[in-house]
Amino acid sequence: MDLSKILKPEAVKVISSASSKKRLLHELGDIAASAYGLEATQVVEALQERESLGPTGVGHGVALPHARLSGTSDVVGAFVLLEKPVDFDAVDRQPVDIAFALFAPEEAGVEHLKALALVSRTLRETSICAKLRANADAATLFTILTESQKVQAA
Repeated sequence: MDLSKILKPEAVKVISSASSKKRLLHELGDIAASAYGLEATQVVEALQERESLGPTGVGHGVALPHARLSGTSDVVGAFVLLEKPVDFDAVDRQPVDIAFALFAPEEAGVEHLKALALVSRTLRETSICAKLRANADAATLFTILTESQKVQAA
């Protein structure tokens, strides 16, 4: 599995206005709607439902919100870099400034888990997160995310 297969360049954004976890989830819903044609309200509700089971803030300023949805046939993603970190109830209690959301079909099994593991592995690399935080251009962020795998695989 390859990040470039689940993440479109238009699903990568830099956001200055998200003031809360709820607002960030709404931004991710809007990105999923515009990039993949998903229903924004359904995306936000699914993400909030998943968050109610336990926060997806994995620490070190990174969150991996994810949800299963009807209306998608493939696992797809949205990436957000926040100019101002927000409280996300992360495991280390640190605010989040990097969020990579995944949306999978309701019946997705192993593909959803593989995508989640791939994103988690990628964003666990401190050098990749440092590069992401040092850039405010969406096209550059997309390149960093998709090229990082090719370097790791080599």
